Amino acid sequence: MSVVTVTAFFATEEEARRVGRAVVEERLAACANIGGAVHSIYHWQGSIEEAGEVAASFKTTAAMADALIVRIAELHGYDVPCIFAEPVGKLLAAYADWVEENVRR
Repeated sequence: MSVVTVTAFFATEEEARRVGRAVVEERLAACANIGGAVHSIYHWQGSIEEAGEVAASFKTTAAMADALIVRIAELHGYDVPCIFAEPVGKLLAAYADWVEENVRR
């Protein structure tokens, strides 16, 4: 079984919580961890922008990672949200089992 962490950045903590709750309820992710504020600097529509954002990470299986990314994008308020997945190399076997049990197949 392969666990994946999907990371996304949101405009507000409320948005991160709303999306996190939705994807956990839909069993696309076993859990959502909402982090603290980050400061982002980026190019957008011809200028350099700066904004506060909130990072969130979602634990899922490799088989569900693509569906989770698509769903987060559908629920996200940004036109082009930053959402990416990274495989988890090593983790507690019991945690991997818990992720598998809590993500739909």
